[in-house]
Amino acid sequence: MRTGELMRTAPGTRAEAFGPSEWGLLGAIAAMWGSSFLWIAMGLEAFEPGVVALLRISFGAIAISLFPRARRPIEPADRPKVYLIGALWMAIPLTLFPVAQQWIESSRAGMINGAMPLFAALFAAAMLRSMPGPRQLVGLGVGFAGVVLVSLPGGGSASPLGIGLLLFATVLYGLSANLTVPLTQKYGPLPVVWRAQLTAVLLMIPYGLIGLPDSTFELSSLLAVAVLGVLSTGLALILMATLVSRAGATRGAVAIYFIPVVATILGVVVRDETVGAMGITGIALIILGAWLTSRRERRNGPEPVPVTG
Repeated sequence: MRTGELMRTAPGTRAEAFGPSEWGLLGAIAAMWGSSFLWIAMGLEAFEPGVVALLRISFGAIAISLFPRARRPIEPADRPKVYLIGALWMAIPLTLFPVAQQWIESSRAGMINGAMPLFAALFAAAMLRSMPGPRQLVGLGVGFAGVVLVSLPGGGSASPLGIGLLLFATVLYGLSANLTVPLTQKYGPLPVVWRAQLTAVLLMIPYGLIGLPDSTFELSSLLAVAVLGVLSTGLALILMATLVSRAGATRGAVAIYFIPVVATILGVVVRDETVGAMGITGIALIILGAWLTSRRERRNGPEPVPVTG
């Protein structure tokens, strides 16, 4: 299979401004992924990063396997695309985040992850050869300004290496959001996400086993990783795949703008982390940018129709 066939995206099936369904999906994704940085931090209290990464993706795959539609067949020609998503959307980023959070606070990790919609828009523009509409461009710019503000050094510590790892993972998230769209439109999110997770489990087993001897067992950490897997790595991925299928990668990725808000609130309330005035201003800009990006998308040509066959 040629590289061009693997690196392909599609517009969303719904160009209208976000309605109750889209905002509901967005809110649920933000809550689960925004809290994931807290669950990671709790898991790292007992487990090595590789163990956290392997356990979370395993719990997620087990949870999704309970749905019969997850086993719906996928055509052989599309399977390499699913395997690629398993590596780029799950195995690599989910390994990098717990590694980076050894040196970065959970709230700051959530803030950096908020840059994902910008990268999703850049990849979408390149793949579709079409720039986002004016409102989406303004919204992405405002939201990114907010991400810059909340990512500036504040009351907590920040390692350049940790920031670099998180940024790389966030770039992969932006790419993967685009690659997921045509597959979920064709097969639905369950069979695509489930097979991608199984791929990620296989890829992450060696790293997880390496960290096992240096890990200890604590029930609180295990429960935190279980929640991280079932919700943030299982259900949230299904909801995100649904959202980008409907809204497209650029507008669907706007859900990520709200993750720093949730991560910051939980970091302050639960772990006594600090957020300065610039961080609060950045959060306000993130919310404004998300609203602008969610407005109706103008397109040339007919609306794409999802294949459900």
